[in-house]
Amino acid sequence: MYSNSRNAAHAYASVGLETGVVAANPHQLIIMLYEGAELSVRMAIKHLGDGDIARKSAAITKASNIIQEGLCAALDPHQGGEIAAQLHALYDYMIKRLMLAHMNNQRAPLEEVLGLLRELHEAWKQIATSARTASAATPQYLAA
Repeated sequence: MYSNSRNAAHAYASVGLETGVVAANPHQLIIMLYEGAELSVRMAIKHLGDGDIARKSAAITKASNIIQEGLCAALDPHQGGEIAAQLHALYDYMIKRLMLAHMNNQRAPLEEVLGLLRELHEAWKQIATSARTASAATPQYLAA
């Protein structure tokens, strides 16, 4: 019985996440990636503190994948220009710091990456808010 309830809850959460992704605009998707990366790094810190090296490793791998396959992959060097190049370099740096934390079981690089993710996350939330405000202020005949 417990297993079925747990599976149902997991399926419900998965559908909710998938629905959120399908309904999200590009700014919201980036925000979701930052949230996922932050959560994974926080979990890595927790598992490192608990001495659960296997779960720490899994959380770091997940954070690295989100940064590499999500955030890095979302960059458009042609449209983004210098900002995209700087973000790419910062993402590469974060991945290297995560690998250092992984190999040496160090908390400091995880905290550093978490701080960087939080700053970027806040900036993207502000960008998304500004984009919504600008979009709402645009007359419908100009939005097409």
